[in-house]
Amino acid sequence: MTADSSSDLGTPGATGLVERLDRFAYWSDDCIPIPGIDARIGLDPVIGLVPVWGDVITAIVSCYVPYEAYRVGAPPSLVFKMLVVIVLDAFSGAIPVAGDLIDAAFKANKINVQMLKNHLGAY
Repeated sequence: MTADSSSDLGTPGATGLVERLDRFAYWSDDCIPIPGIDARIGLDPVIGLVPVWGDVITAIVSCYVPYEAYRVGAPPSLVFKMLVVIVLDAFSGAIPVAGDLIDAAFKANKINVQMLKNHLGAY
């Protein structure tokens, strides 16, 4: 762990971290509105359309959230839950066609950021 391992949200570093992770989750899960319906997708399901490598790349990039959680002192059980969410997202995205729809609906990064916010006390 680093010197920034405080889980007190009152510190400027923790607030900045939450804002950074919120932006990351927005871009990966919600940045593209779908016309005609009230839904949004992010870059994660778009990149996931590339067979095999798309899901591998998005899973690796999604590990940013659990890494940051580890750096601020989140318990190993929380980091493990975040990694399970990423693995489920990657494996579901590997299913042809249906997996891409599941990947668009299952917003793994938003789930992981929310788990970290709950841990830090920022809702």
